[in-house]
Amino acid sequence: MADLDKVYRTRFPEAAEANKDRIWPEIVAYLERWIDLRQPVLDIACDRGYFIRNVRAKERWATDLRDFGSTFPPDIRFVQANGLDLATVLPSASFGTIFMSNYLEHLPDADAVIEQFRVVRRLLQPDGRVLILQPNIRLVGGAYWDFIDHRVALTEKSLVEAAHLADLKVVALITRFLPYSTAGRLPADPRLVSLYLRLPILWRLFGRQTLLVAAPR
Repeated sequence: MADLDKVYRTRFPEAAEANKDRIWPEIVAYLERWIDLRQPVLDIACDRGYFIRNVRAKERWATDLRDFGSTFPPDIRFVQANGLDLATVLPSASFGTIFMSNYLEHLPDADAVIEQFRVVRRLLQPDGRVLILQPNIRLVGGAYWDFIDHRVALTEKSLVEAAHLADLKVVALITRFLPYSTAGRLPADPRLVSLYLRLPILWRLFGRQTLLVAAPR
């Protein structure tokens, strides 16, 4: 889509960006139970780096269509690229963890989603893992299409199918994990986010995004 910067400036005003900065350290701290921090970590479609800036890995990489390189600390290696092209610009079988959040729904179609999984499979180490945080249309409903650049409807079942087609096995699947939007019912208070993450009963009430953790077969 043309002029992504304009789209996202309108969608996420400065206050919303500040909210993300406050809550993502807690989310990343929870996700680190599936991350080998001794191995390189890659954040695909990293946006402003809410995940990669907070993960405590020894080696950190980030990619996006937009150029965020100058906004990251010098120890984060930023590569400006289309996620579907990463197998040609990044070293194969090099990453212990690959992370994708709110990204797959922006791809052109279901075939592109499967291809992105295959690219991830090529980039992962044999014992690596991919973590995917994904809005679930079955849980979100019609609001899924409120964003003009959402193109592919995905549920937990279609995520699992795409993973299997790319020769990935499921390590963990949390169908209801986070609320749909940081501008919605997830409070922008790190203490409350930490409490939410410790109480899975709340996920069943507010969770609209699915967390999939997968690994090479």
